[in-house]
Amino acid sequence: MSLPAGFVGSPFSQHLGIEVLAAQEGTTHLRMTVTPELRNLSGMLHGGALMALADTAMGLACFERFGEAESCVTVECKLNFIRPVADGSVDCHARILHSGKRTLVLEAEVMQHGKLVVKTLATFARLTG
Repeated sequence: MSLPAGFVGSPFSQHLGIEVLAAQEGTTHLRMTVTPELRNLSGMLHGGALMALADTAMGLACFERFGEAESCVTVECKLNFIRPVADGSVDCHARILHSGKRTLVLEAEVMQHGKLVVKTLATFARLTG
């Protein structure tokens, strides 16, 4: 399943400024730029924004694999925050590690300038119509 030309993601991901750079074969590459609205009280990129980026990338990997015929939702997600992000943009690469009958296991890595920012492992449930 390939994404339609000009695909921009959900209204929420658009609100966060997430760009879809690539999506194919159950993998995705997304980018998000630090803006004043995405900063925490310390002036760094908010952990919730990083979580949303990773979750969006993993969800899009599922959507790319199954299309609209099957929905996938996050059941659980573990993040390790490795280093803070002060400015610029971050890239997130996600992929499906295992696709079972009822659940999927995915991972995502958020990187900046070749350095790991966040490592994520998640379980998604497969929902059929």
